[in-house]
Amino acid sequence: MSCRSIIFPFTAIVGQERMKKALVLNAINPGLSGVLIRGEKGTAKSTAARALANLLPEIEVVSGCPFSCHPQREELMCHECRHRKAQGESLPVIRRKMRVVNLPVGATEDRVVGTLDIEHALKTGEKKFEPGVLADAHRAILYVDEVNLLDDHIVDVLLDSAAMGVNTIEREGVSFSHPAHFILIGTMNPEEGELRPQLLDRFGLCVNIEGIDDPRARVEIIKRRQGFEEASAQFVAKWDEEEKTLSKLIVDAEGLLHKVVLSDGMLELIAKIAVDMQVDGHRADIFMMKTSRTIAAYHERTEVTEEDVREAAELVLPHRMRKKPFQDRKMEQEQLEQTIQEHKKQKSPPQQSESNQSPSPQGEDKDQDSKEDD
Repeated sequence: MSCRSIIFPFTAIVGQERMKKALVLNAINPGLSGVLIRGEKGTAKSTAARALANLLPEIEVVSGCPFSCHPQREELMCHECRHRKAQGESLPVIRRKMRVVNLPVGATEDRVVGTLDIEHALKTGEKKFEPGVLADAHRAILYVDEVNLLDDHIVDVLLDSAAMGVNTIEREGVSFSHPAHFILIGTMNPEEGELRPQLLDRFGLCVNIEGIDDPRARVEIIKRRQGFEEASAQFVAKWDEEEKTLSKLIVDAEGLLHKVVLSDGMLELIAKIAVDMQVDGHRADIFMMKTSRTIAAYHERTEVTEEDVREAAELVLPHRMRKKPFQDRKMEQEQLEQTIQEHKKQKSPPQQSESNQSPSPQGEDKDQDSKEDD
């Protein structure tokens, strides 16, 4: 059995449902620009990232291409592969599992974006590019542990690439770009320092996680870990059916995503939530829209509901709200619920006004009897 097949199964992770849901949503729609997982150590953050990659279906890549280009979709190809295809060449294809690319905390900008050999370019007129982490991460999962300890400029580069889907390097008037579509997973322990608000806002989703307090759940964690370490092949086989079911759900939801629509009413609800929760800018609105559509696709629906918007808000807003002294999560939840309930009331006219506008059949009979008596 290959080493990849003995990764701890995603569906066997106990608890942390919101974290797992956020990861699955990013797998369905990489346009969500990644997820930031904030919480204490030892809460299955890195285990979940590796398990997600193992859960996803194999992908086709151009053999020998350093960017793992897609053999058919030109928007996911580098310049070289596009040129070869335009010349009528049949690109060699291999299938492999999605990778997890780890970014070291001490990584420099050149290590992340890659380097250009300026001397070679000046002498020969040809661009010579040494790929970096972002090249390895194309069509993969980029896992950044302790993202809050990285240099702000490096984080900015990562988030730019995650949002734009391209990495551009410019040195001495020479530029080079390549596709960089990846699922960004960042983790951090808030006790070790926070990210600047401008960088926090660039992550599409954010999940705050804590250790599990329920003794029975903690016992189950121990049992599953022990079972995996003592007989990994048998343990993985035990969860194989659930893994296949979730993998199929992700593939089906990805295919359904472009059919999901939002009514004007749902868009108004999203805007009202952003205003009532006092978030800055418009990224929150846009990511709530994208996330609610993805949640609807996850549930095999083509129309977004209030429940989808509520769940999207709980993933999109935690790191974007202006925190006030002594404000707690319960107050935020109450404000969100109040906004949604007000929206529901506006959608359905009061019953009293309807009864006033249309007289009852009994009233009509009395009027008729009165006319006949006259």
